[in-house]
Amino acid sequence: MVLLGELLMILDLHRQGLSVTAIARRTGRDPKTVRKYIERGLEPPAYGPRQAGRPSKLAPYLVYLRERVTAFPDLSAVRLTRELRERGYTGAYTAVKRFVAATRPPEAKPYEVRFETPAGQQAQVDFARFVVTFTDAPGASCIVWLFSLVLGHSRHIEARFVLHQDLQTLMRCHMQAFAAIAGSRSRPSTIA
Repeated sequence: MVLLGELLMILDLHRQGLSVTAIARRTGRDPKTVRKYIERGLEPPAYGPRQAGRPSKLAPYLVYLRERVTAFPDLSAVRLTRELRERGYTGAYTAVKRFVAATRPPEAKPYEVRFETPAGQQAQVDFARFVVTFTDAPGASCIVWLFSLVLGHSRHIEARFVLHQDLQTLMRCHMQAFAAIAGSRSRPSTIA
């Protein structure tokens, strides 16, 4: 394809009287290309529909394939190719595979069901590990644990940072979370 600037140069050189061969030498284009653009001038190219290539070997079997894929969507392309070969198909497996992939009905995606519990029945607890550097000791890093308790019904969360992950800390965090949940929800949690 020739860009507009190059097309204008070809037409200008032609108006100056240069031959098609001389223009082709100057532009580095094939003489047939130069001749085509001189004949067409500034008219944009008119592209028609593409010529269909050779007929597909799969074409006589499309109705059968569509029926089989619709009736049995789990059939593999390997099996369908074997069935077509028994019927006289001489084409490639990949053609069958592409057709099956395009016509197979899309899989229904399973939806997620939230795990719902009645109010006051369940909570989930977890510790998360953080490595932090405090400003009062810039060179030393410390491991800090985040205790979190999430209510199953409302997804309300109570969380606090602690320095240890032992049984005493776990029990203390539970008691503080239960006290905060039973009390006012607007009151912020305190750090243990």
